Amino acid sequence: MSSVAKKGWKLYLFQLQHHPLRTKAITAGVLSGISDSVAQKMSGIQRLQLRRLVLKVLFGFVYLGPFGHFLHKLLDAIFKGKRDSKTVAKKVLLEQLTSSPWSNLLFFLYYGLIIERRPWPQVKSKIAKEYPSVQMTSWMFWPVVGWVNHRYMPLQFRVIFHSLVAFCWGLFLNLRARSLSHGMAKYHHKITMFAKVGTITDEQIAALYFLGEGKKLVMNCLRIKRHGVMQNNQPIYGFTGTCVL
Repeated sequence: MSSVAKKGWKLYLFQLQHHPLRTKAITAGVLSGISDSVAQKMSGIQRLQLRRLVLKVLFGFVYLGPFGHFLHKLLDAIFKGKRDSKTVAKKVLLEQLTSSPWSNLLFFLYYGLIIERRPWPQVKSKIAKEYPSVQMTSWMFWPVVGWVNHRYMPLQFRVIFHSLVAFCWGLFLNLRARSLSHGMAKYHHKITMFAKVGTITDEQIAALYFLGEGKKLVMNCLRIKRHGVMQNNQPIYGFTGTCVL
């Protein structure tokens, strides 16, 4: 078993040396696929969503691997391959102020528009709500990874090391991106329940409001008209139309 692993590792190093871009792209794609498979299971999905899995593999293969390959080559060219503490700090700072915000934002756009096929207004709302906290968490985590990577890893291994760490980071992003979808299902259940009753009270509107999505979601989802009818000292509302989330 160990001899097979050694041969496999030697073959991988050979490919990495002679075909670095292709090898890094495939590595990033495979790790993205494994990360998404685990994330699907962790989020309670019983049957593997193959379309989503393939799209995540493509994201890793087409973007993450090649982008990392050229980014690290560019940073080494800018700083002339130096690895002293001062230079590494500059590399990490530049990386965190440029590629980190862009990559996280691109992930949210890709996940919302392509993978989940949501309309732009919903994706925009999700980005406004989720992106700042994800980016802040990224800035607390990735600078340490970047320091270790630029300081101790040879250039040819930096994308591989980054991809391995991104495997865990991808689990985090996938679960965060899925959290709003689960929340929307909760709102849909609440609104469907009210629709079956046929009335909605001030307390129910307030309950939806304080669930976190605010009055805008309620007003857009339910075309509410006041009928001026009182029941048990509470105003009764009627609504028409279909709620589509």
